[in-house]
Formats: sequence, C-alpha cells, structure tokens
Amino acid sequence: MRTRFAPSPTGPLHLGHAYSALLAQDMARAAGGAFLLRIEDIDSTRSRPAWEAQIYDDLRWLGLDWPEPVLRQSDRRAAYGAALDDLWRRELIYPCHCTRRDIAAAASAPQEGAAPAMGPDGLIYPGTCRDLLPPGYGAGPRPDGVALRLHMAPALDLAGDGLGFCDTGAGPSGQTGRIALSRARLLAEVGDVVLSRRDFPGSYHLSVVLDDAAQQISHVVRGRDLFEATAIHVVLQHLLGLPQPVWHHHALIRDAGGKRLAKRDDARAIASFRAEGATPRDIRAMVGL
Repeated sequence: MRTRFAPSPTGPLHLGHAYSALLAQDMARAAGGAFLLRIEDIDSTRSRPAWEAQIYDDLRWLGLDWPEPVLRQSDRRAAYGAALDDLWRRELIYPCHCTRRDIAAAASAPQEGAAPAMGPDGLIYPGTCRDLLPPGYGAGPRPDGVALRLHMAPALDLAGDGLGFCDTGAGPSGQTGRIALSRARLLAEVGDVVLSRRDFPGSYHLSVVLDDAAQQISHVVRGRDLFEATAIHVVLQHLLGLPQPVWHHHALIRDAGGKRLAKRDDARAIASFRAEGATPRDIRAMVGL
C-alpha cells in the first residue's frame, strides 16, 4: 500500500488536513506500506514558500514522516506537457478562449432564468469552442498560452463501457465498493473540463493522475468533496494508460455549524492549536482518530 497527502501551499493547514494526512499515514503503516507527501503548487499566484515551509513543520509536529525528496508539481511541467501532446495528437483536447463571464452567459442563455448546471469544476461548459477546429488539427503543434479542454464525448468512446472505480470509504450518498460511471451523467454533469490552463501546462485533474502514477500510489485517501472529480480521473487514467488506484473518500471535518473547514478559517488552523498548547494527541482526538 502506498498512500499520499497532497496539500497546496496557499494557506495554513487546518483540522481537515490533519485528519486526511494522519488517516493516510495510519492506513499505510497498518498495511506495512509507505506514506508519501506531494506539494501541489501549480497555482503560482497563490502558492507561497512560507506556506510550504509551514506544511512541513505542521506535519512533522503531528508525527508524520515521508521519503525525500518531496514531489512538487511545479517541477513536473515536462510530464504534463508530454501528456497534453499525446491528447492533442489524438484530438481529445481542444483550445478554449472563453472567459468565465462568457461561459456563464452561454450556460445561462438556454435556461430562460433557470440556474445553469454545475459540475465538479463549476459551470458545465456549453461547448462554445468545441468544434471550431477542422478534423486533423492534431497533426499540428499544440498551442501555448491558451486553456485546453477535454473533449469528453470521444474520450468516453475510447474508454469504452464498464468505467468505474473502487471506493473503500464512502461517497456523499454513502456509496462504497465498486462504483459504476454513467456515460450520460459524465456528459451532462461533468462535460469538457479544463486540462491545461493559460499560464501552466496542466490542471488539477491532469496533474493529479500523472503524479499518482509517478509516485505509484495504490490508495488515494481524500475527502468526500473530491468524490465527483474521481470520475474525471478515471477517464484520464484510461486515456493515458495509467494504473487505477483504490480510492478512500473520507468524511469531512466540519465546524460547529456543520460547515466544511477552509484554509481561510484560521481559527482551526493546526498552527493556532499548537500556539494554544495543544499536543499531537489532542489533534488526533479532535478529528476522531
């Protein structure tokens, strides 16, 4: 068993992060496996070296350890670019010039006042740029400085029937075990997600599947808030010939009002509890471990 914790250095770790990281390490240790750390720092506008340093400090204080060197996504541009080149040649991605305002306007137009459909990445893309290029465009170079979207329909054609994944935790509706994916739902409720941003050759969805494969992660331990994104990752793993891990979607740590914790909730940051004299054992008790 190989698990991982993959935080973004965009703010302080809170109790929810502590739970996910400790659970991933506990599962690996119980199975005689390995726990790895990865820094997901592709968001260069929000990532800060000081937050990354605090991640290491907080995790070590909690009693976690991991092999060095730590994989950092900002060092993986070449791997993400190679995967994008492959998808471009197969005409499974296409350039998108739409702004968020464009997408909101196009997604709302046919609804006549009804709220547009939302997916794992926000508004379902209405396909404005989907068919602007002629067949055979993949023979040319992949464009830079533009967002690239997955063409979900042909991607699902290649992936074939029987798409699904194994979850040893539980999804938002309590799903566990083998979970089948529906083509109709993927098209209607996920759509053509962004796989590369204008300012970086990759996106969360692309980088996470490539990084999990590179680190030979066998069990992905993460919160239920990412359950819907797993369908996207399964599709990409099929398209790129990557091994599929087992997922363990765990419950989220919430505040007294039932709201999911966020990085802006500094009152529940691990560093705040440390400053108040809490011990690692106290943190374990707070998150139910």
